[in-house]
Amino acid sequence: MTPRVSRRGLFGLAGAGAALAGAGVAAGYGLDAATSPGPSATVEFRGPHQAGIVTPAQDRLHFVALDLTSTDRGAVRDLLQRWTIAAERMTSGRETAEGGAIPANANAAPADTGEALGLPAASLSLTFGVGPSLFTRLGLDDRRPAPLADLPRFQGDRLDPARSGGDLCLQACADDPQVAVHAVRNLVRDGFGVTEVRWSQLGFGRTSSTSTGQATPRNLFGFKDGTNNLKAEEPELLDEHVWVGDEGPDWLRGGSYLVARRIRMHIETWDRSSLDEQQLIVGRDKGEGAPLTGTAEFDPADLAAIGPGGPVIPADAHIRLASAEANGGVRMLRRGYNFVDGSDGRGHLDAGLFFVAFVRDPQRQFVPMQRALARHDAMSEYLEHTGSALFAVPPGLTGPDEFWGAGLLGR
Repeated sequence: MTPRVSRRGLFGLAGAGAALAGAGVAAGYGLDAATSPGPSATVEFRGPHQAGIVTPAQDRLHFVALDLTSTDRGAVRDLLQRWTIAAERMTSGRETAEGGAIPANANAAPADTGEALGLPAASLSLTFGVGPSLFTRLGLDDRRPAPLADLPRFQGDRLDPARSGGDLCLQACADDPQVAVHAVRNLVRDGFGVTEVRWSQLGFGRTSSTSTGQATPRNLFGFKDGTNNLKAEEPELLDEHVWVGDEGPDWLRGGSYLVARRIRMHIETWDRSSLDEQQLIVGRDKGEGAPLTGTAEFDPADLAAIGPGGPVIPADAHIRLASAEANGGVRMLRRGYNFVDGSDGRGHLDAGLFFVAFVRDPQRQFVPMQRALARHDAMSEYLEHTGSALFAVPPGLTGPDEFWGAGLLGR
């Protein structure tokens, strides 16, 4: 998963006089990918963990959930092998197949749709996962790990079944939206006859940093988001909170669980709230991002501090209820994105946060935290959860012949 620069990209950077020598080395990256290396960078496809988890978060997302249209395990296995080959090629900036976009035989349909021709890899990462329903469809219920159970319905949820669930998922992240869309489009196309799209989501402007080399981004409420997120440079914490250990089945050890939630943000109502009210709801100041008990963004929040009117950070403040202290030490690696999906037909933007988090056990980590937020978070007044899904993300591929899903479905 180590981001690197292709030969083509290296010449481009040299021509621009970019001074990148040695950047990011301390963090274990070949280049300063943690601070947006630009469109020429590539992300290693193979490694102990799948790319797109601790990879420095890119700027754009295309996420798709798919359902199986075939219960033939062999057909599914063959598709996942084809997907792996195509994904590895695309993450290195190549077509899905050699000469795929412009085939020698003009009477043949191109193997690659072609919209990424001439574009660099743009730090594209592709991440694959399986949903709870896949195991039932393929008669593999005995291989489904207990934490991979449908998420419960939380207070205030207004979930749309057409935006929830899925047998499989693909997460494409890149610094060029066309590269991400091209990747998903071509994998979906190759799945015809075996899979079909259940739902998909485009995202922009990452809402979390996954490396210490990245600045904390802002969400559509205008606040810095994910200040205390887990980082790639914290391997011990990742082992504790993100990677599945010996408690998981063989095919999932070293992998993770992906929680996806589509959260509509009622930004028009929020925008009419006073700055003081917004800051009390969040528990941080809007400019610096400091907790209300501090002066700098990364100052620890003093949840015990009492002011003239009560707790300085209110009991229903978002950062209090989402904190590790309030949740038995539980933490998550967040990797969400903003979205604006047109309008809602009632004069408002359909905008919000596509929340993505990677956890070691969703039932122990995500579910209790979300229950607390749904019941007590003052921010809930401005939020509406409209989509929900959970997927198991197998470990990365280390051998040259390994492919997605081989550990689960066999070779």
